Amino acid sequence: MDESRRDRDEEGRARNARPRDGLGRPLPYGAPGVERQPEGVVRSPDETVREAQRLLDAGMPFHAHEVFEDAWKSGPDAERELWRGLAQMAVGLTHAARGNTAGGARLLMRGAAAVDGFRASDPHGIGVDGMIGWARKLADRVDPSGPGGADGATGRREGAPAVDAAAEAPWLRRGDRPGE
Repeated sequence: MDESRRDRDEEGRARNARPRDGLGRPLPYGAPGVERQPEGVVRSPDETVREAQRLLDAGMPFHAHEVFEDAWKSGPDAERELWRGLAQMAVGLTHAARGNTAGGARLLMRGAAAVDGFRASDPHGIGVDGMIGWARKLADRVDPSGPGGADGATGRREGAPAVDAAAEAPWLRRGDRPGE
């Protein structure tokens, strides 16, 4: 690959400039895509949860993952595992929506394990227990070890459709869902 032709950001770091779809998949240059999340944004925890929920509701879990990743990298050390786990769950939903059931299930379970230590506190109003339950149920549904088996190379299960990211989006805060 010719290094001089790589896409670069303003600081000269390699960064793919191809447009992306709502699930973060690269599209051909010149194709219309969705606006990317800016990187390195420092938000309050409340702003992080609001923005991530907006993106999840819009069926854009890859973009929500980027919001959580910013919080993970800029937040206090005591909360790193919380934001990292939420980012992993968002990426797990992304993979499940792309049809990668093995990767999706694995990341959902990894994210659920990462936030487990926050169950008792529900930091920033996040319903941690509900998030863990959501991630485990979705992982069980898309798990390639279930009926039908999976293609080991792709992680896609024969006959298992990709999930609808917007319809499967979790509610981050306890009591936000109508009727709670």
